[in-house]
Amino acid sequence: MGALALFCLATVLFLVPRDLFFAETRDVEVWLGFELRGTPALVTAPVHWAIFLVGAWGFWFQRPWILPCAAGYVFYIALSHLIWSEVSPNGYGWPAGLALALAISVPGLLLLRARRLTKRELAAE
Repeated sequence: MGALALFCLATVLFLVPRDLFFAETRDVEVWLGFELRGTPALVTAPVHWAIFLVGAWGFWFQRPWILPCAAGYVFYIALSHLIWSEVSPNGYGWPAGLALALAISVPGLLLLRARRLTKRELAAE
C-alpha cells in the first residue's frame, strides 16, 4: 500500500507541472477516451490531480475503500484507452486499443485480488 501511495503522489508531482507549464500537454485532457482541448482541458486537469491525491491518501492510510476504487479507476482507464484508440486521430484503431485495455486491466485485477486477500485476513483475525 505504501508503494501505491508513493506512486499516486509521484503521479501528481509529474502531472501538475506538465499540465501547467508545457503547452503541448497542458492543452489536452482525456476523459472516457475523448480528448478535451483548450479551456475544458485546463479546467478538468485538477480533477486528475485530485483523484491521485485521494488515492495517495487512501493507500497511505490503508482505507478499506481504496482497493476497489483504485481497481475501478484502472478499469476506467483501460476502457478510455480502448475508446481513445478508436475515436482519436492519434489512436491506433480498436485492435491496438483492445490489446492496451487488456494489458491495463491486469493491475485492476491484481487490486481486486488484493482486496479479497485483505478481507480474508481481516476475517481470520
